[in-house]
Amino acid sequence: MRKMTIAEAAEYFNVSKEAIHNRIRRGSLDCIVENGVKYVAVESAKGTSSANAVSDSRYTQYIEQENVRLREKVDILEKETTRLRDQREQMLIDERIKIEQVYKERDAQLRSVLHVVATKFLSHVNTDTVMEEAINADIVDTEIEEWVTLKSFLKLKRLKEKEKKQIKNRFKSAAQSEDERLCIREDKIYLNPSQYDYTDLL
Repeated sequence: MRKMTIAEAAEYFNVSKEAIHNRIRRGSLDCIVENGVKYVAVESAKGTSSANAVSDSRYTQYIEQENVRLREKVDILEKETTRLRDQREQMLIDERIKIEQVYKERDAQLRSVLHVVATKFLSHVNTDTVMEEAINADIVDTEIEEWVTLKSFLKLKRLKEKEKKQIKNRFKSAAQSEDERLCIREDKIYLNPSQYDYTDLL
């Protein structure tokens, strides 16, 4: 049985002297005292080293297995997080589309109502304005005061020039087709919004 001093044992196990003393106190290393000097039994130390190596190997294997398990769990959680995020974004998109559709439908209904009111009740709602515009643009006959020129009628609608041009073309085509709702005097088209509905031409 070979003996080692504390310093030699520390070098042999590649640890500090304090670590060797701790192992001796724990009983993991056999200690021999000769003439007041402590020695470590080499054979016992080798056996202990081998046992410690096996223990360290098992611990390392366990840590590696735990790391693999945790990585797999992290991958699953990341995929689930991605799925939930995509699902939330899709829900937000769907809700936005629904809201936009509701507003479009309400805007269309409002435009339709305003259009009907402006078309059917134009002369009743704003008679003075209609009459003033009709006088400035000339009326067909003084006996039929409800008839106004197309120019006056469109002016009250406050349309864009491009829209006015398209509407004028439709009225012109209808007048040439002898639409009873329209009449032509001196190359001017007259209409009667208080009596007729011109929705199809607007």
